[in-house]
Order: sequence, then C-alpha cells, then structure tokens
Amino acid sequence: MMLGIVVSNAQKTKMNMNEVKSSSSQKIETAYFGEGCFWCTEAFFQRIDGVISVRSGYGGGHKDNPTYEEVCDKSTGHAEITKIEYDPQKVTFDELLEVFWKTHDPTTLNRQGNDIGPQYRSVIFYLNNEQKQKAEHYKVELDKSHAYAKPIVTAIEPFKNYYPAEKYHENYYNDHPEQGYCSFVIRPKIEKFEKAFKHKLKKH
Repeated sequence: MMLGIVVSNAQKTKMNMNEVKSSSSQKIETAYFGEGCFWCTEAFFQRIDGVISVRSGYGGGHKDNPTYEEVCDKSTGHAEITKIEYDPQKVTFDELLEVFWKTHDPTTLNRQGNDIGPQYRSVIFYLNNEQKQKAEHYKVELDKSHAYAKPIVTAIEPFKNYYPAEKYHENYYNDHPEQGYCSFVIRPKIEKFEKAFKHKLKKH
C-alpha cells in the first residue's frame, strides 16, 4: 500500500493523555488497535453497530508527527493503528476484541500477508487497567485453546501516543473500492468478515 503522496505535518495533531481523560466523562469510549494495514482495520470496525468513528493513524513510536513515508521507512517505531470511538451501551470492549482477534493473523510478527514491517505489527494499546486485563485474558485463553496453529505475538502495551494519518487515508476502502489493494486484498476480507459478524453489523 505504498503511495507517493506527501502531506504537511501541520495537518496532524497529537492526541495526548489529557484528551483521553476528558473523553472518559462522556458516554463514548475509545480503543486503539493495530492489525496490519489500517485501511483494512478501518473498514472492519466502521461496519460494527455501536462504533461511532474510526480514524487511521500512527502510534507507539518515538517520532512526533510522522508522515506515512517515514513510518514506511521503519525508522519511527510507529505502527499503523486505528482510533475507535464507540458507544459502550451498544458494543463492548470485549466485542471489539473479538473482532480484533478474528480479522487478522495475530501469530505473525511484524507482518500481515504481503505487508511486512514493524508498522504492520499486531498491537493493542490499552487506556486503562480494565482494557489491559481483558486483552491479556483473551490472549492467554486463545493460546490455551489453540485457536491458532502458532502462539499469539500480539503486543499489549500502554497507550503512548496517537497521530492521525494524512487526510487521504480516511475512509479509504469505502471511497476507493476499485483500487488494486482494496479490490484484491481488502474486499475478500470484508466479505468474509460480514458473514462472520452479520449479527453485529450496522443496519443500513
């Protein structure tokens, strides 16, 4: 999913922990997941009933306001992640975790299919102890049950930072369904996902 587009860092705003705390007083909660290409992750979670917004971005690294090209150079420490805002009265963090585990391969280190590099690592950035405990619990139970042929390598880390991706990444699959990567890589995953989670999808 390499693109030769450069967008100014001025278009990005860092989300810090104060913003996370302020959202806790509202009836909206937030989750941060990385499971490979954020075009895919965005498309999955946009379809879940109770999810209010999904925004692609970069997180977990050491460089402020990274560009897509810098992240792809593997020098920033960032992963492609999505910020998911949801209504906990309609969908729980547990249910979002179920979608997370079932929509990518959590056993491949720094890789999802042909997307290779640390920016494509499987990771959950937790915002509080409850999210941490639930993520760790499901990871242990999935390994115990041998749900996958190999051990899960998903990292479960405290939230560090989040930088929104460039504007052209927003709503990418829905806006560009005929683009090569969308057509040949994402669409088959979406079709499989919608069959598996049809009871949790938004009603159109």
